[in-house]
Amino acid sequence: MSEQTPHQNTTFAINPSAEGPSTGHGYLAVPESGSGPGVIVIQEWWGLTDHIKDIADRLSAAGFVALAPDLYGGRITHDGEEAGEMMSQLPAEKGAQLLAGATDYLLGLDSVTSKTVGAIGFCMGGGFVLAMAAQQGDKVSAAVPFYGVGQGIPSSFTGLTAAVQGHYAEQDQNYPVEKAREQEEQIRAESGAEVTYFYYDAGHAFHNDENLIGTYDPEKAQLAWDRAVTFLRDTVV
Repeated sequence: MSEQTPHQNTTFAINPSAEGPSTGHGYLAVPESGSGPGVIVIQEWWGLTDHIKDIADRLSAAGFVALAPDLYGGRITHDGEEAGEMMSQLPAEKGAQLLAGATDYLLGLDSVTSKTVGAIGFCMGGGFVLAMAAQQGDKVSAAVPFYGVGQGIPSSFTGLTAAVQGHYAEQDQNYPVEKAREQEEQIRAESGAEVTYFYYDAGHAFHNDENLIGTYDPEKAQLAWDRAVTFLRDTVV
């Protein structure tokens, strides 16, 4: 394939359906070295915002080829009510279809050195990280959900083979910590995968430095980020 520029909008093929498009779109960030392990970055319910593109850029600076698929087809918002409506209008099946196409596209790039991809996602994207790992099997070696919520969370994790590192908040009003602990045990029991969840004295979206709901915690965000990057480096091969 042709050489990739460091930061660009990109288009990839997805499996066509009777009701859906045959192409998806996203933001691709390639490290200065020109190559590295592949990581999918999955958006929050706000859409493919500058914050999510910045996450991809930060991963590329850490040596990864990062692709952030656009699950909303260009729509973004900073309004919570509108974001909730947009998330509810995204069928789990459509999100899974887009992420499958993004996975195959990333693995097909000459710039990607890994035989598998990692996946990291936030809020709604954290739920889709787990769905992607369960559905894509051994194509995904590392799954990193940050306070995952939404319809993307699968009911079963039997197809999951990726190592999982979760980051959840003890004061999360959107996804109570008790549910996160139950999820941790369910994944461990059903998949047999390596599972590590970290719990932070923080609120939902503590990693989002746009601070749209007033819960950003710089100290906890940096700690979680360092753990996630180390995990991805160790696991995505």
